[in-house]
Amino acid sequence: MKKKIKTALISVSDKKNLRPLLKILKKNKIKIISSGGTYKEIKRLKFKCLEVSKFTNSAEILEGRVKTLHPKIHAGILNKRGKKSHLKDLKDNNFENIDLVIVNFYPFESTLKKTKNHERIIENIDIGGPTMVRSAAKNYKDVTVVTSSDQYENLIQELNKFKGSTSLNFREKLSRVAFTETAYYDSVISSYFNKKTNTIFPRKKIIHASLIERLRYGENPHQQSAIYSAISNTNLKQIHGKKLSYNNYNDIFSALIISKSLPNNRGTVIVKHANPCGVSIKTDHLKSYKSALKCDPVSAFGGIVSCNFKITSKLAVELKKLFLEVIIANGFDKNAVKILKSKKNLRLIDGTNYKTEEMIKFTSFNQNILLQSEDLHTFMNKNFKVVSKRKPTSKQLKDLIFAFNICRYVKSNAIVLASNQTTVGIGSGQPSRLDSSQIAINKMKKFNLNSDDLVAASDAFFPFVDGIEKLIQAGVRAVVQPFGSMRDKEIIKFANETDTVLLFSKTRHFKH
Repeated sequence: MKKKIKTALISVSDKKNLRPLLKILKKNKIKIISSGGTYKEIKRLKFKCLEVSKFTNSAEILEGRVKTLHPKIHAGILNKRGKKSHLKDLKDNNFENIDLVIVNFYPFESTLKKTKNHERIIENIDIGGPTMVRSAAKNYKDVTVVTSSDQYENLIQELNKFKGSTSLNFREKLSRVAFTETAYYDSVISSYFNKKTNTIFPRKKIIHASLIERLRYGENPHQQSAIYSAISNTNLKQIHGKKLSYNNYNDIFSALIISKSLPNNRGTVIVKHANPCGVSIKTDHLKSYKSALKCDPVSAFGGIVSCNFKITSKLAVELKKLFLEVIIANGFDKNAVKILKSKKNLRLIDGTNYKTEEMIKFTSFNQNILLQSEDLHTFMNKNFKVVSKRKPTSKQLKDLIFAFNICRYVKSNAIVLASNQTTVGIGSGQPSRLDSSQIAINKMKKFNLNSDDLVAASDAFFPFVDGIEKLIQAGVRAVVQPFGSMRDKEIIKFANETDTVLLFSKTRHFKH
């Protein structure tokens, strides 16, 4: 069902690309109504336009807060063109139809990025715009609604195709987009007030995110997939390589959260299937990579390397030797890019601008969503208590805290063995903590036979002595674990009997 457009209302915050739109409206002899800055811009472009205040015969008031909130505007948009009672109401009130609404909103989201001034933020909450959009979207059978300059070209094509009219299918598609726009806009405002009032878990949770890209497929080829972001972009810059997949992104985010927890300009993380398989924070970047790789070079094959520093050509030569899916860094020098680009499929990601913030983490199951705050706690000496008779050396304490930090990013049950600021064995994802201990030991023996001054970290307490016993038998001289077991005293007793350093963490760090 085609609908002829005779009158259009334009009120836009984003005023780019108006000229081609105005030209097509003029060509089809469509009357234009507008207000405020949009009215001035249309007049500047030398097109005819009727100011809203003259159309409604009601001046703008409250410093522009009330412009389009008028019965003549909304009756013109909302009336059902074929309903006699609606036509009578319009005639009795001397109102007329508005057939096209072109509106985009005050830039609330971008304002949040520019200022923390609450009053300025409040004034950038659009009221009239979303109200007109909702009215037009509801009445899509008779009214066309456009909410973005990105839609102008499609509108122009539609008007050209149907000689100043639009099709029902076109109007319905734009209506869907319009309701999404108003919902998204309101969700950003809702999130702002939740944050301002420190409301972490409101009675109703509204999630907003923008599509970054459709992915080739999900975890498997038969699954559909896409990536969205609540901040309009991922803050990741791909500078080379083929398109990223669902699994790539999953590994990238897993690697980055570890990298960003490491000391500034230090740290190499190797991830495979969202689990770290090698981490080192040696100050020499090349040694850091080689040490991380040595932890488990077999698992590293086809994995992701994330460097918390800028990659130089010297390191690029080493990285090129191994088959990797993705390399992430805080920048690459020109020669490094040239070396690594020789592998045409290798993805190079600049993660310099990626930030880990105290945000809420979402996990979905069917129509249910689990929410929790991210585990981003920064560990310091005061977070740990020495409970054994033997006290850790300064070196042991650094290694223990390093290992415990990595441990929280390993899927539970998690055991991390470390020496000299480098992981030497990682056991992950086992139902039994004893099994994870054995896997970590096996990895260490396979690839790191000469580890000295060995320490171990567990993401939760050992429920029985057998776990810590296995580690000590493998050469571990210091252990860190959270407290909380009914057998904590037995664990402490065993550590003292074996002259082992034992630290208790005040917090547990499961990752399921």
